[in-house]
Amino acid sequence: MPVSKKEFSPCPIDAMLSVVDGRWKGTILWRLSEGPMRTSELRRSIPEITERMLIRHLHELVKDGILIRRQESTVPPCVRYSISSYGQTLLPVLEVICTWGRRHLQRMTERSRRAGARYSWGSC
Repeated sequence: MPVSKKEFSPCPIDAMLSVVDGRWKGTILWRLSEGPMRTSELRRSIPEITERMLIRHLHELVKDGILIRRQESTVPPCVRYSISSYGQTLLPVLEVICTWGRRHLQRMTERSRRAGARYSWGSC
């Protein structure tokens, strides 16, 4: 049975997924693996994400101890996010997930191509 984010699950997989759960968290972590970034830089590097969703995911990742939020006392205020040392332990997991995802995408593309060749009705 699925566990809501408010409940604690003793399953290690559920525990890990509760941290990276979200459409954009993996992408955010992947971008930040290259080094600290300002909120606006992150937003530009992920054009499909809304600002509201970016902020929400950033706050959740900070709350979980995966990211560090540093606000500089400048005018205008500048906020930078970086991966914490604890969050760094998640990067090898993301690399494995990325490798699997590439293989899966390739497999799905090949299946789609084969299916298209079998059921080709000509050009539209």
